[in-house]
Amino acid sequence: MIYRLKNEHLTLAADSHGGELRSLIRNADGKELMWQADPAYWGRTSPVLFPFVGGTKDKTYYYNGVKYEARQHGFARDMEFDLLSQTDDELWFTLRDTEETRKNYPFSFLLSLGYRLEGNTAFVLWKVENTGSEEMHFSIGGHPAFNCDLKTDALLFEKNGAPVDKKLISSVLDLACNCLSDRKKRYPLTDGVLKLRPSLFDEDALIPENSQADAVTLLDKDGAPVLTVKFDAPVFGVWSPIGKNAPFVCIEPWYGRCDAADFSQRLEEKAWSRHLAPGETFSAAYTVTAANEIES
Repeated sequence: MIYRLKNEHLTLAADSHGGELRSLIRNADGKELMWQADPAYWGRTSPVLFPFVGGTKDKTYYYNGVKYEARQHGFARDMEFDLLSQTDDELWFTLRDTEETRKNYPFSFLLSLGYRLEGNTAFVLWKVENTGSEEMHFSIGGHPAFNCDLKTDALLFEKNGAPVDKKLISSVLDLACNCLSDRKKRYPLTDGVLKLRPSLFDEDALIPENSQADAVTLLDKDGAPVLTVKFDAPVFGVWSPIGKNAPFVCIEPWYGRCDAADFSQRLEEKAWSRHLAPGETFSAAYTVTAANEIES
């Protein structure tokens, strides 16, 4: 079921299926900022990635000596969430573990997804609570897709309010196994700006690690900002489908990532993952700000 929030600046729609952000419209001109899930390119808009981000090596992992199968990006994006609450400017969905999820992920949890509007900014909010009796290991990430033209538009990368200096360093996927290779790729920046082009994604996503940026702004063909995604995640992805010249780009804050080709497959050793003691809660968020309202 679709739920909506609206204020003077933005109209937001989110779906209880997957708890997914489906639409973000700039009210001033009716511009839709989000990709609308045309399956000819990619049939999703902004799925939450939980309890895994990316793929697991050989689609499996081990915990306490037991082998488990794991789907890419986890299972939350394909499950029905419950509506917990809704006010004029905020709504929350929740998802709990089930007998089915515990077959492939042996932890008890409460995952809460929230959306809030404040002026021209949409907040995407995550809470993960360990409701079990043992330490919980998980990853979580966003996968929002934004309408753009890959042939003319650009991205501005910033850190602490300043353009990222000279280059962005990305881990590179080994497409044969869908794991990270030991190779790094450097993308030269001009005043923090990287021009988009379809060939940018010939090796799949760009995956900068180690908190190289905390804000990414989508720029139109004239260099004017369209929207800005801000986050505090240690890893982020920039993605559009290989070889499709799709009319969108994803800017993805991650607490976790796909496995490296030489990974041990032990769940508790997954890079950038989170670890929660029983009863503890992890909270994080990212924001999307409509650029025509950004204050100078």
